[in-house]
Amino acid sequence: MESFPKRIVFFDGVCGLCNKTVDFLIRTDRGHKLRFAPLQGYTAKRLLTKIQVENLDTVVYYRDGKYLVSSTAVLRLLLDVGGLWKILSIFLILPAFVRNAVYYFIAKRRYGWFGKSDTCRIPTADEKHLFLD
Repeated sequence: MESFPKRIVFFDGVCGLCNKTVDFLIRTDRGHKLRFAPLQGYTAKRLLTKIQVENLDTVVYYRDGKYLVSSTAVLRLLLDVGGLWKILSIFLILPAFVRNAVYYFIAKRRYGWFGKSDTCRIPTADEKHLFLD
């Protein structure tokens, strides 16, 4: 059986906001526990359902065998990278439908606000070990 990292962030590889978020997570994840894979890539097709792969409006955080999506994924990521960012995980006490309403409001507008690339993000030489295909 193929082995995968315990923590994988699946993101829209052509989304400006998503790529800025990945840049932030790389800088903030001092323990380098996170790995990254575009939803458009091979790893996503192997590990995610067809619906998860096709829904580019949400981030998927594979964490220790569980799949977290949308606002829950983002808040759990902030908790996991630590530092002062973990304070924002307090929003996990809100019902998911409230958190996700805000999440999807931003997700629906992200291309207009942050741009969209023609191709997926290409990691730098220093980042290459953090990315899955």
